Amino acid sequence: MKKEEFDPEFYTKYEKTRIIGARALQLSMNAPILLKMSKEEMENLKFDPLKIAELEFNNGVLPITVRRPLPQRASKDEEEENEEIEVIEKVEEEEVTEKPEKLKKKEEKAEAAAEGEEIIGVTEETEEEAAPAAKGEVAE
Repeated sequence: MKKEEFDPEFYTKYEKTRIIGARALQLSMNAPILLKMSKEEMENLKFDPLKIAELEFNNGVLPITVRRPLPQRASKDEEEENEEIEVIEKVEEEEVTEKPEKLKKKEEKAEAAAEGEEIIGVTEETEEEAAPAAKGEVAE
């Protein structure tokens, strides 16, 4: 980026931190300093790579760029797939609103069980009546 075009406010705080941190790491690994500084200025900064990197960043001399990917437009094939997915989702929603077959079966079983209890009650009475017959007694 050219010095005239550089604006530190253009970057987010996260981008600034990443750039300065990366440059400080380079400086700590003995990379050359991109600013011309006197020995006194370096002593005032105490040869701190973070402070030197921050100065380089603020002066706009760092050869580090930031890429910000933009969202891509959907192609026609993707749009058709999205429409198919929407249709499938609508059908699924309609199926969910109707009673699922499992619930219908459970209700039928519950009704049959309720009827079975009544039948069981009737069979118990007939068993009591049938009990004397089983012993050889005759029921009148």
